[in-house]
Formats: sequence, C-alpha cells, structure tokens
Amino acid sequence: MKLNNKRTILVGLAFLSICAFWQMHDNVIPLILTKTFHMNETYSGVIMAADNILALFLLPFFGSLSDRTSTKLGKRMPFILFGTGCAVILMNLLPLLDNSYAAEPSPLKLASFVIVLALLLIAMGTYRSPAVALMPDVTPKPLRSRANAIINLMGAVGGVFYLAFAAVLYPNSKVKALEEAGKHVDYQPLFLIVSAVMFLAVGILFLTIRERKLTEENQALEAQHPEWNLAVDDGSGNETLPKPVKRSLAFLLASIALWFIGYNGVTTWFSTYVDVVMGQGLGGASQCLLIATVGAVVSYIPIGALAAKIGRKRTIQIGIVLLAACFAMGYVLTTMYTTITPVMFVVFALVGFAWAAINVNSLPMVVEMCKGSDIGKFTGYYYTASMAAQVVTPVLAGTLMRQIDYRVLFPYAALFVALSFVTMLFVRHGDVKAAAKKGLEAFEDMED
Repeated sequence: MKLNNKRTILVGLAFLSICAFWQMHDNVIPLILTKTFHMNETYSGVIMAADNILALFLLPFFGSLSDRTSTKLGKRMPFILFGTGCAVILMNLLPLLDNSYAAEPSPLKLASFVIVLALLLIAMGTYRSPAVALMPDVTPKPLRSRANAIINLMGAVGGVFYLAFAAVLYPNSKVKALEEAGKHVDYQPLFLIVSAVMFLAVGILFLTIRERKLTEENQALEAQHPEWNLAVDDGSGNETLPKPVKRSLAFLLASIALWFIGYNGVTTWFSTYVDVVMGQGLGGASQCLLIATVGAVVSYIPIGALAAKIGRKRTIQIGIVLLAACFAMGYVLTTMYTTITPVMFVVFALVGFAWAAINVNSLPMVVEMCKGSDIGKFTGYYYTASMAAQVVTPVLAGTLMRQIDYRVLFPYAALFVALSFVTMLFVRHGDVKAAAKKGLEAFEDMED
C-alpha cells in the first residue's frame, strides 16, 4: 500500500483555498474593524469570534449532511463548489464597503459590512468540513497522517500566497506613509488576488478529482481490513465506540480546544499586537507569519514521516512543548525590541514546525476512531472543538489585552498550549502505533 501523492496534492487544493482566505481574514479584518470603523478590541474581538460561533453549528451540520449526500459529483464536491462560489463573490464586497466608509462614514455602511461579512462566514462554513473530509474519504486509515501532512502543506502554501502578496503590496513604509498622510489603506487588490487563488484552486480540484469513484475504491479496501475499525457492534446491528475510545476522543477534543485557544489568540491579534507594542504595521506582522508558515511548509512531510515512526501522540506532544516555549520567547522578544529581529524570525520558524507537528496528526487521530460512513461527522467534532476555542479566544484575549496590557498575549497563549499537554496524556487511541499493534506493522515503513 502506497500513498498517491499526486492525488493527495490535488485533494489538498480545497484546503489551500480555505487557508488562503482565513489567513487574510485573521490578518486584515481586525485592522479594518479597529482602524476604519474605530471599534475597540472587545467589540472587534466579538466580530472576529462570529465565524467561530457560526462554525460551532455549521461545520458539524454540513459535515454530517455531506455524509448523507449522494450525487453524481460525490458527497463533498457539491458543497465545495457552492461554498467557494458564494465566498468569492461576497469577499470582494468587503473592501468596497471599507473604502466607502473611510471616504464617507455612515451607520448603514457599517451595518452592510457586518451583514456581508456574516454571509461570507456562512458561505465558508458550508464547505469547510466537507472539504477536509474529502482526504480521509479517499485515503486508507494507515496512510492518513502522511496524507494529512500533504493536505496541511497545501494549506500552508495557500497561507504563503496571501502573506507574500500582503508583504509586497503593503510594506511598513507604504502603510506608515499613508497613515501619516491621513489616507486610507485600500485592501481591494489583496481581496481580488485571494479570491482568484480560491477560484483557480477549486476549479482544478473539480476538473481532476473523481470523488465518487475514489471513495468507492477506498471503502472497498477498508472493508477488507475490519481491524482498522475501532467501532464495535452494540448487539443490535449498529456500530458504536467502546467507552475507552470515547474517553480518548473526549480528551483529544479537549486538547484540540486548548492548543487552538493559545495559537488562534496569537494569529488573530498579532497584526494589531505588533502595531501597538512594537510600532510595526501589517508588513512587519506578515513577515513574521510568513516565516512561521514557511517553517510549517518545510516541516509537514518530515512530520508525517516522524509520526509514522514514533507515533502521532508523541509527535503532537513534542510540538506542544516547542510551541509553548516559542510563545514564551515571543513575549521576551516583542517586549525587549521595537523592531523585528532575526532571532524573531527563528522563533517563528520554530512556531511553524511545532504547529505542523500538532496539526498534521490531530485530525487523523480523530477520524481514526470512526467508521468510514461517519468521516464528515467526526470531522465536524474536530472543528467543533477547534471553533469553540476560537469563539472564546478572540474575545478573551482582546479583553485581557485591553484591560491589563497588550503584552499579556504571548503568556496567555503559552499557558493554554501547555495545558493541552496535560490532556494529551490521557489520550490512548487513534495513534498510528496503536494500529501497528493490531497487525499493521507493514504499514509503518510505507513510502510516499
């Protein structure tokens, strides 16, 4: 058994488009809310948390709905095409409203911006779980960590596209000159570029991947290996998870929530944080995040191979320790210096490696515990945990920064990441090594 790298890369195009969008959303929308609409950190944090509030309901619902969908295009593709099409249209309305409000403020324009943003977030929510569930649909369980490494690599490439364009189009010198002259920063070119990336990525996916055929082939393969299934017959013909597996799933979901509270707190507020604490603009923040993303890009494939050798759980724990240490170092560097230093680039590169170690293995551990027909539902569980965390963290971190000090951001992030190490100690299932003990030793040395 061997992973089909080309096919996995093509499947990852959906995640590339999603990550390009969210990287821009998390970086640019807080700046628009605080600088154009002059909202304080708490109110803007509430709006930044809105996507995660919606996701709590939308992602499990559409993930489960896609499990029960059957069309000629497959289960996931209709959701991917519809959601992307709506998002591409709606996202380009935001900078138009932003520019119009900057030229002539009015409550109607503010309300219109919030409404369009809400519709955009709904559009993204309709296809995120189906898009992520597509990988395990077409990939056998023993290969999913390595496949997820490629999927995350594709997502990181999407983030690199955005960050590179942002760094080139909006360098610190240009942004500062505009602000000192009292002029508004126009983000329309950035939105147009990201929407084009999304359109092209999903278009290529649609033209190259025959979802229904590939899913049927994978289901036939997994039927030949009942030992891959952790669910058991409850005596009435229905499959259910044993209590120890459910316990592992609960602690794993708690871990996911904790590390997302820490990590998303930084990604949501970092562009605003460096502006206030260090006097750096969007370009400076984008450089650091670009380094972190590049660090993740070069780490994903080695991390997938590492997990196959030492196990998913141990790889995640290594990532947790390193990420908490990097956030602690981030506090020191951003409070001691007023400019971005080379040491900061090294730290953010390590942040990328640490997040890769965590992210590559967490989703495969979740879907390892389900039967094939529930992949969308369990993907929804994964996103419920991560989005619940991201509902809390923009508001909580933003409020703490406002009430205490902006410098609280990195200690806050380090604390919650460290707590996830404790909960991971109680996760006993979903590890590739656990599967190997059931007779899958042959899969540990699979080639890419």
